[in-house]
Amino acid sequence: MHDTARFTLDPAFTVGEVNPRIFGSFVEHLGRCVYTGIFEPDHPTADDSGLRQDVLDLVRELGVTAIRYPGGNFVSGYRWEDSVGPVEDRPRRLDLAWRTTESNRFGLSEYIGFLKKIGPQAEPMMAVNLGTRGVAEAIELQEYANHPSGTALADLRRAHGDKDPFGIRLWCLGNEMDGPWQTGHKTAEEYGRIAAETARAMRQIDPSVELVACGSSGQSMETFAEWEATVLKETYDLVDYISLHAYYEPHDGDLDSFLASAVDMESFIENVVATCDHVGARLKSKKKINLSFDEWNVWYMSGTEAKVGDLDWPEAPRLLEDNYSVTDAVVFGSLLIALLRHADRVTVACLAQLVNVIAPIMTEPGGPAWRQTTFFPFAQASRYGRGEVLDVRVDSPTYDTRKYGETDLLHATAVRAEDGSVTVFAVNRGRTEPLPLHVALNGLDLTRVVEHSALSDADPDARNTLDAPERVTPHAVDGTTLQDGTLTAVLEPLSWNVIRMS
Repeated sequence: MHDTARFTLDPAFTVGEVNPRIFGSFVEHLGRCVYTGIFEPDHPTADDSGLRQDVLDLVRELGVTAIRYPGGNFVSGYRWEDSVGPVEDRPRRLDLAWRTTESNRFGLSEYIGFLKKIGPQAEPMMAVNLGTRGVAEAIELQEYANHPSGTALADLRRAHGDKDPFGIRLWCLGNEMDGPWQTGHKTAEEYGRIAAETARAMRQIDPSVELVACGSSGQSMETFAEWEATVLKETYDLVDYISLHAYYEPHDGDLDSFLASAVDMESFIENVVATCDHVGARLKSKKKINLSFDEWNVWYMSGTEAKVGDLDWPEAPRLLEDNYSVTDAVVFGSLLIALLRHADRVTVACLAQLVNVIAPIMTEPGGPAWRQTTFFPFAQASRYGRGEVLDVRVDSPTYDTRKYGETDLLHATAVRAEDGSVTVFAVNRGRTEPLPLHVALNGLDLTRVVEHSALSDADPDARNTLDAPERVTPHAVDGTTLQDGTLTAVLEPLSWNVIRMS
């Protein structure tokens, strides 16, 4: 067994309030995310809108909030007009991003209808195309979606059967425009200019919209930080957020570094915050730019490009359908912890994606839907991670990693709810040994452990599949105690843990 890991919780030391939007997700017209994912009119559970009700039930259980749409790389070739009006009149188009054919059977109205059926917690987060299009198309989409009536586009929406405006508040100004793979890829100067002009025009229609400028597609991009600084010089007073995207996978079998992926995620967040604040200081602005981490996940990306390059314009093919193991779920939980640890500045985050495509929910056409291993950490964090994040500074045994050097075995955060209860989220990165944990509780008036749940398995490669959809689920851990102001627990090897105290 490892030496004991420790930290102290005190309500006087906090990070910030959790914005519910941190539990957002992402629906892109990619692979089977939409078609045979959320939308399958011939499915036995389909409702009158063609939405799979078995999937809707799982989406509600997952607890997602803001759902980003319609991409992703897809948005840079997106013609919003194709996705509205009578379905039989909508054109079929080539999607350059994923080398597929888009039928547009599911479009803007269907997306809004999907959110309404999830419930009031689900909020639209719409991306505009700044790859092949620009200012005019963005404000036309905004007018169609949000203006009540009395203009050509607002009345067109009403004629299409949507009397009420969609009320989209949160808008992304393009997607990954720093990436050479992006249709309509731009330099930072080119993008900063069009983002500023688009933002200015959208605010003329509605000054209260919330706008996300494209940041870097990853910390490893050659233009990282310089891109953010250049874009924000143009847009600082016009936008509310800058975006971050990050995906993680093991390289060369290096599981120890993979388990420490959140080290990179936290440094990415801190470096973007520093860049934003540097630009703010240069501009002598008191405004703070917040972060929208609107794509994050474990994604086995190696080989994806080759598969996409071989496609001959199919419709909704099986693409990016990663099947996640217990190891993946532990890394995934650690990424959630990283987001919560920066809740003061990360106020929007979107798990990419929601169904089938690198997703927590999988479906079979005409068949069942089931939870991947990554479903559980997200659902638990969304349910119990609401409130104020307490400042957690761990004193932990360490281990060596090839990529990040000496790294803590313990990765943890804690959230205090309105009723005073506290939930600790913790990962033991150690692959073979349990990790004892002592948490000193100062001034928190906590008296009992409600639950200690862990996701771990004797087989770190165990996963849920069509044939064994419940092979991996969280289990209760015995022996966790709270006495004399100290929480004592043992974290199983390679585990994601949720410890709730009241």
